[in-house]
Amino acid sequence: MNIHEYQAKELFRKEGIPTPRGKVAFTVDEAVAAAKELGTPVVVVKAQIHAGGRGKGGGVKVSKSLDDVKTNAAKILGMQLVTHQTGPEGKKVHKVLIEEGSNIDKELYLSMILDRDTSCVAFIVSTEGGMDIEEVSASHPEKIQTIQVDPTLGFMPFHGRKIADAYGFTDPDLRKQAAKIAEQLYNFYFKYDCSMVEINPLIITKEKKLLPLDAKLNFEDNALFRHPEVTALRDLAEETEGEIEAAKFELAYISLDGEIGCMVNGAGLAMATLDIIQLAGGTPANFLDVGGGANKEKVQAAFKIILSDPKVKGILVNIFGGIMKCDIIAEGIIAAAREMHVQVPLVVRLQGTNVEKGKELLAQSGLKITPADDLKDAAEKIVKAVKGA
Repeated sequence: MNIHEYQAKELFRKEGIPTPRGKVAFTVDEAVAAAKELGTPVVVVKAQIHAGGRGKGGGVKVSKSLDDVKTNAAKILGMQLVTHQTGPEGKKVHKVLIEEGSNIDKELYLSMILDRDTSCVAFIVSTEGGMDIEEVSASHPEKIQTIQVDPTLGFMPFHGRKIADAYGFTDPDLRKQAAKIAEQLYNFYFKYDCSMVEINPLIITKEKKLLPLDAKLNFEDNALFRHPEVTALRDLAEETEGEIEAAKFELAYISLDGEIGCMVNGAGLAMATLDIIQLAGGTPANFLDVGGGANKEKVQAAFKIILSDPKVKGILVNIFGGIMKCDIIAEGIIAAAREMHVQVPLVVRLQGTNVEKGKELLAQSGLKITPADDLKDAAEKIVKAVKGA
């Protein structure tokens, strides 16, 4: 789950992590009122969408007067903001953050993620903040350092010193600030069950203060039941109808740009399915994982979500029945296909528990369902059917 920058900063302030003062605005008048309330000579108008690269897309504007605030807020509110993370269709801006200007001397980068290779929390540190970290990683990998923290040991003073060293700080006060912010973020990460914390940029002001100028937080969906205060921050306007509907049935769904709808159980198998569709010459329309405990109702819901995408010209169902039995999946497929009057080609590959019973149900359904023996066979059949359609 993602939240907006202004929401992330509110959580930061609640935990004692310093951020610039700011206020969210939904209209131009609210933006001007917020700027008056801040009372600083410079304020920044920042589009609030769930995507990075907002500045490059024209979604961040420095304003040196109330007239500037009014003009910039009017331009940004309601705009279809296109960044490298939104895709060409962009995202509509419904709100802006009005934030006091900061006296920037240097921009740094700091984030935290789970390193699955080491089972540690990793701080990613770079002196090159304010730009795409992927670009820095590709062109100057030596400028990115990773500091691992074993969760059984926890954050220790030497971790803070390593992070300060990575920034090249020699000033004792800056070293102390870097260590403190890192420890605060570490505690924050675990308290809120985050999957990622990113500050880009973390700035040094001309007054020699470290300050998170931006904040991006991702939360582990499976832990949200412990955090109703975070769940309340969910913004449905930032999600597609398919994603909203999928959440109701605990389905993992992401819309893509292709024309072959996919229904799979298990994230690994889903990724492999997307890859083999590409290999066969097709393009996947979505990632949809019904999970290991899917039932007939979930399968029906998954079909409805896939077919709600007008780009879909064919559907590939790829199920490995372990916990989930193939005959139950087959019943769901048949019920959904009948209810939805599926007109596009439908290829089904089943394997695992009760597979023969599942195949028998599909064969006796009277529906136009193409069976497949393995994943390669399934991908080739659906691509051929879609291209021939």
